[in-house]
Amino acid sequence: MTDGAFLGLVAGLGLLAIWWSLWEQEGAVQRPGRLSRWMERLRDDLITVGLGTVPPAAVPALSAGLGLVVTATLWAVSHALVPALTIGAISTVLPVLLLRSAARRRTTAMREVWPEAVDHINSAIRAGLSLPEALVQLSRKGPEGLRPAFSEFALDYQASGDFAACLDRLKVRLADPVGDRIVEALRITRDVGGTDLGALLRTLSAFLREDSRTRAELEARQSWTVNAARLALVAPWIVLALMSTRPQAAQAYDSAAGMVLVVVGGVLSLIAYRVMLTIARLPQDERVLR
Repeated sequence: MTDGAFLGLVAGLGLLAIWWSLWEQEGAVQRPGRLSRWMERLRDDLITVGLGTVPPAAVPALSAGLGLVVTATLWAVSHALVPALTIGAISTVLPVLLLRSAARRRTTAMREVWPEAVDHINSAIRAGLSLPEALVQLSRKGPEGLRPAFSEFALDYQASGDFAACLDRLKVRLADPVGDRIVEALRITRDVGGTDLGALLRTLSAFLREDSRTRAELEARQSWTVNAARLALVAPWIVLALMSTRPQAAQAYDSAAGMVLVVVGGVLSLIAYRVMLTIARLPQDERVLR
C-alpha cells in the first residue's frame, strides 16, 4: 500500500510539473523577470542547435519526465527513497545541461566563420552588389553553417521586399550576438547611407578574428582544469547512482543520517559548481540587440 501511494505521488507530481511548464510558456515570455530570461535563453539555445520549432517549455517538461522515470526506476530496484529522489532530482538538469553544452559548441563554431561571412559581404559590396544582394549571396557562397539562415532570408526578401523586416527575422533565425551586431550595423548603413561600410566591415572582421583567437587560447589553457573539476564534482553522484542499483547498499542511505549526508553533499556540490563557473567563466557576448 505504501509502495503504491509513493509511486502515485511521484507520478502525480511529475504530471503536474509537465502541465505547469506547458502553461507557463506564454506567460513567462510576456512578463519580465528571471523566468522570462531563462525561457528566452532556452529558446535561443534551441534555435542555435537547430531545434527552433521545439517550444522552450518542452525542455522543462522533458526534465520533469526524465526525473520521474529515473526516480521510479531506482525506487523500484532498490526500495530506497532517499537515493532514488536524489538521483532523480539530479537527472532533471541533464536535458538543460546537454542543450547548453550543444549551444556553446555551436556558438564557438560560428565564432570561427563569422569573419569569413563579413569578408564575403565586404567583397560583394565592393563588387557593386546592393546590400540585400550581398546578404543573399551568402546563401550560396558563405560559410556552410550560415547558409540555411541566409537561404531563408533570400526567400523572405524575394517574397516581401521589406529589408528591415527581413533583417529582424534573420536575427531570430541566427540567435547569435555577433549576428545581431552585424545586422544592426547593416541596418544603420542602409537607413542613413554613407561610404564607411567597407571600413566598418573590415574593422569588425579583424576584431572578430582577434577575439576568436584570444578566446580559443584561453579555453585551451583552462579546459583541463575545468574538466577535472567537473569530474570531481560528478564522481560522487555517479557512485551513488551505481550503489542505488544494489538494494543492500542503497538501504544504507535510506535513513535520517543518510538524508543529511546527501543534502549536505548536494549543497556543497552546488556551491562548488557555482564557484567553479564563476572562476572559469570567460566574458560572454549577450544578445542586447534583439
